[in-house]
Amino acid sequence: MKQNYTVRRAALEGVEAFLAVAKRRNFRRAAADLGVTPSAMSQAVRALEARVGAALFIRTTRSVGLTEAGQRFLDRAGPAFMELIAAGEAARDLGRRPTGLLRLSVPRAVVPLILEPVLLTFCQAYSEIELEIAASEDLIDIAAGGFDAGIRLEESLEADMIAVRASPNLTTVIAGSPDYFERHPKPLHPSDLVHHRCIKRRFTNGTIYRWEFEKDGQELVVGVDGPLIVSEDRLGLIAALNGVGLAYLFDLRVEHELASGKLVRVLEDWCSPYPGPFIYYPSRRQMRPALRAFIDFFRYVG
Repeated sequence: MKQNYTVRRAALEGVEAFLAVAKRRNFRRAAADLGVTPSAMSQAVRALEARVGAALFIRTTRSVGLTEAGQRFLDRAGPAFMELIAAGEAARDLGRRPTGLLRLSVPRAVVPLILEPVLLTFCQAYSEIELEIAASEDLIDIAAGGFDAGIRLEESLEADMIAVRASPNLTTVIAGSPDYFERHPKPLHPSDLVHHRCIKRRFTNGTIYRWEFEKDGQELVVGVDGPLIVSEDRLGLIAALNGVGLAYLFDLRVEHELASGKLVRVLEDWCSPYPGPFIYYPSRRQMRPALRAFIDFFRYVG
């Protein structure tokens, strides 16, 4: 059952005036500090005293002093008011320059593709941003999870999100080491993979990924088998380089290995390109400078 709750109006009205008078011990000088009339200053303090229920100042024609209640109020209200001022400045600062904590939800497979190559450069360029990367294959609700943004493939994007491309098109690579192909014939069709030792990938939800292919509008999904199951691409790549089996990887991940001949690509005609990852975030009137800096830095402009 909901309880009735009323927001207290004008809880801070008169506090700044009280602090100014307490500092100056003079209504006229305090009024000049705040840029108001002495009459307005006096009215503000009287209204505060009425709300508090006690006189805060001892007034004479020659001086202004604090009552015991006024001193107690000053001891508590002074530091609290300064904290409120500091809080406002801190919030304003976050709205003016790239600083503060920036939380991102990112699939594990995307980290080596998008973030790793230039992460150091970004952190050096924006030293006041504290970047938190939560890597998971789960489809996270970034708003509910307290994230500023996320990175996903286009097919997983929610309709109400703003999306910005973070890479060129991706192409799947099926590859093995030269040593592996000395022991096994190269597959000519995805169905041939059932006779090969393949490095499988298990997602965080427990499912094992079935390899997907497309050629001339024909789509195939193959459930492969092999001696190794990994949870991230790095281990799969290392295993493929060492001849354990065939790996299913992104082209951006293995450019160097393919160019150097450390890995040999197969079934290339069955691996069609598709849009790469997108940075996505909720629609907001005012985007935090930290998020704007991240998007501008990692967006794909090719």
